[in-house]
Amino acid sequence: MNASSTILVVDDHRDIRDLVGRYLQEHGLRVLLADGGDAMKRQLRDHTVDLVVLDIMMPGDDGLTLCRYLREHTELPVILLTAMSEETDRIVGLEMGADDYLTKPFNPRELLARIRAVLRRASALPPQRSSMAGQCLHFEGWQLNVDRHQLTDPDGVEVSLSTAEYKLLLAFLEHAGRVLSRDQLMDLTLGREADAFDRSIDNHVSRLRRKMDPDPRHPRLIKTIWGGGYQWIADVEEAPL
Repeated sequence: MNASSTILVVDDHRDIRDLVGRYLQEHGLRVLLADGGDAMKRQLRDHTVDLVVLDIMMPGDDGLTLCRYLREHTELPVILLTAMSEETDRIVGLEMGADDYLTKPFNPRELLARIRAVLRRASALPPQRSSMAGQCLHFEGWQLNVDRHQLTDPDGVEVSLSTAEYKLLLAFLEHAGRVLSRDQLMDLTLGREADAFDRSIDNHVSRLRRKMDPDPRHPRLIKTIWGGGYQWIADVEEAPL
């Protein structure tokens, strides 16, 4: 993590924006401020940003809408600011790809700690292929339609995947051949959602293997790297839908 990383704070409450901005600047971070979606997009167009702190409850385009926009157009880490009572919004935000969340009222020191942790995780992740939207991925006779989240086995039979299993499979395909630690897989697939549901990445890998690669002693798809994590070992080919 670069000590001078640039953080974009998006909140319609000026007092909160200014308080957070001053605190982060005092601790060596560059800070940009935005009072809503239009200002956020202008800042992203005009500046290089490393992470977005995004309030959910805003007039106009709310934080969930803006989180969806960020996931569709950028790979920036996102931390959501949520009301204590809005558990559904937190879960939806995580499903949309937010990296973390913090409930209001919050201590700026905790926000700073979460920003630093998310930036460290993001910088540790291996590079992935370019966006796979609009692609059909082929491997060992299997096919994954990325847009439809549809997996088909070599016999042409559709195989049902949970949301977590789909995200895990896509993470493997995006980083085919690379050894991914459990923490990296957790960040690539579940993020804070993993804490909320208390499920280990090993369980998700085991369920995916039972559906696709049932013999871990002679894997064709997912190899266990003892002490390191997991590795997708099959060749992956991309074809437009």
